[in-house]
Amino acid sequence: MTPAMASRGGIGGRILLYAALIVLALAFAAPLFVMVATSFKTMAEIRQGSIFSLPHQIDLSAWRDAWSHACTGAYCEGLKPGFVTSFQIVVPAVLGSVFLAAINGFALARWTVPHADKLAAVLLLGAFVPYQALLYPIVHTLGLFDLYGTIGGLVLIHILLGQPILTMIFRTFYAALPHEIVQAARIDGAGFYRIFFQLILPLSPSILVVAAIMQTTAIWNDYLFGLVLGGTGNTPVTVLLNNIVNTETGEARYNVNMAATLLAGLPPLAVYFLSGRYFVRGIAAGAVKG
Repeated sequence: MTPAMASRGGIGGRILLYAALIVLALAFAAPLFVMVATSFKTMAEIRQGSIFSLPHQIDLSAWRDAWSHACTGAYCEGLKPGFVTSFQIVVPAVLGSVFLAAINGFALARWTVPHADKLAAVLLLGAFVPYQALLYPIVHTLGLFDLYGTIGGLVLIHILLGQPILTMIFRTFYAALPHEIVQAARIDGAGFYRIFFQLILPLSPSILVVAAIMQTTAIWNDYLFGLVLGGTGNTPVTVLLNNIVNTETGEARYNVNMAATLLAGLPPLAVYFLSGRYFVRGIAAGAVKG
């Protein structure tokens, strides 16, 4: 192959690559554009225009209704109560699950734990059990401890169910650290928790951010446990969003539905953008290998 032919082949491959990237970007961006544009339109404008048209003028009434006036069944308080409930669930559940998984991952990777490989295999197996299969035992167990229908029960379930995949992520990360670090600390007389808090945690900001983003996204977007275990008065934002979309009577208010959907997706998106740099570092460090 001559240099000229190789150059033409390289240009052709690059054009195909860019074309594929543009098509994929449009496939993801088009629905988001429709949602954002529709949320700023009035209903009269929605009925008359194309879904891809820009709003004639920015109208924020749909966002106000989605936040505080949209009906979610018998109540017309919008998404606001669900935001409060979701934050009450997400914050302790993320902190608890990440902290517990970090300790478990370090113990399985760098400490003498009997049958550590078998325990890791059981944890990995637990990551593949569908949550629907666990609903009845969970409801029954929470009922025994008077935790059914409480925020504490939801937090506990998210902490426990987050352990399989998070523990495996931390175990993989800590297994890649130099073994001599832990050995030197043990020779100096440091115990498990002193090594973990004073030596291992300072080396773990990137993997902690990866785990926190994964848990924040998973718990904030949870619908199944919020619907089944939340009970009256503890309804997270995802359940209220479904109620807003599905309990309307008369004309469907697409602008309110789009605004509510965007509002519900903002918190995990904000977490990702604020800590995305550490997320990429954690992924690059091999956090999710294995």
